[in-house]
Formats: sequence, structure tokens, C-alpha cells
Amino acid sequence: MSATNEGKTSGLHLLLAWGFVGIPLVWGLIQTIEKAMKIFV
Repeated sequence: MSATNEGKTSGLHLLLAWGFVGIPLVWGLIQTIEKAMKIFV
């Protein structure tokens, strides 16, 4: 008597989760690299 949809993740949910984490992460890395370039160049 368990649900058949238990434990499954849709592709849309997965994409949203990666975007929620990945976009700020990439933005932070770009900002860090830009500021580091000012020190070394």
C-alpha cells in the first residue's frame, strides 16, 4: 500500500534545483575571479 510516485523526481524539479544552486555559485565564482585579476594584473 505504498504510493507508486514515491522517491521519483521530475526533470523540471531537478532543473530548478540545479539552477537555484548553480546560478549563484557561478556568479560568485565569476566575481571572485574578476577581483583576483585586479590583484595579479
